[in-house]
Amino acid sequence: MRFSFSSSKMKSSRLQLLKSLSLLADLSDRELGIINALMHDRNYLKGEIIFDEGDQGQALYVILSGRVAIVRQNDLQTRLAILEPGQFFGELALLDDSPRMAQARAEEDCVLSVLFRGEFTGLLETHAVIATRIAVRLAREMGVRLRNAMAALGRGDFI
Repeated sequence: MRFSFSSSKMKSSRLQLLKSLSLLADLSDRELGIINALMHDRNYLKGEIIFDEGDQGQALYVILSGRVAIVRQNDLQTRLAILEPGQFFGELALLDDSPRMAQARAEEDCVLSVLFRGEFTGLLETHAVIATRIAVRLAREMGVRLRNAMAALGRGDFI
């Protein structure tokens, strides 16, 4: 993995992308600026593993450029999802350190912006309103994903 150091221009373009994320939709420009300052950009080469299935969850990832494949390690040929710029993944790691359920791998060279759980936990202490808004959005997002998954399995009445 190669690390990049963000210039003010890179942080500005990242801020524009963060504004478009559903997870951050309830935040003001000032609040988005606080989140933007906590993000760390990372470069990954095509084929590089971002995290493995079974790894302890440590961060949320936002795709700035490139594509990321989410795959189960028992069948690397089957992709669960292909994610593109403006999408995020690994968000449950903000809430707990449970093992990852799948592998994330760079489908092509990509730049990801990362928010680590420790920084999110610190945000709860220093800017509780911002962290709460993100947590509520995260709960809604997970609810939608769960309902969609259950509907795909033909089990729309699970709750």
